[in-house]
Amino acid sequence: MKLLFVCLGNICRSPMAEGALRARLEASVLAGHVQVDSAGTSDWHIGRAPDPRAIACARRHGVDIAGLRARQLQVQDFVRFDRVFCADQANLQDASKLAGAAGGERLALWLPWAGIDGDGSIPDPYYGGPEDFEQTWTLVDAAAQATVRRMVQAAESGIIGP
Repeated sequence: MKLLFVCLGNICRSPMAEGALRARLEASVLAGHVQVDSAGTSDWHIGRAPDPRAIACARRHGVDIAGLRARQLQVQDFVRFDRVFCADQANLQDASKLAGAAGGERLALWLPWAGIDGDGSIPDPYYGGPEDFEQTWTLVDAAAQATVRRMVQAAESGIIGP
């Protein structure tokens, strides 16, 4: 199983989501069976590390995302990944335009897919302070936990092979 997280610049929300899910997967029976990546719909930050505030927030939660590098979402991603999870409606629309027919069932807002209540969006902490990054972390970690539970149930049903 291959999962991709998408936000606007790939320096805040999507690398935090990637890091949170990787950490939760490694602590589960799915360790080694799921690949996780992230990308942005824009090309503003290609090659750059996550925002220092995102790195610091993740580090406070025991997760290292400092080695990740921003990249732009590509059409090929809709073939390479089983699921493409977007942080908000605007990125879902942009990803959907890029994907065309290739997107299909692969593309979704992550929070609703994971069963997290709310408006379905992960707020962008970029223009905020540390508390905004903590709020984002709280959401992506809750979604990561829910995603692992959902995937473990699918694996136990035989849908996901070892």
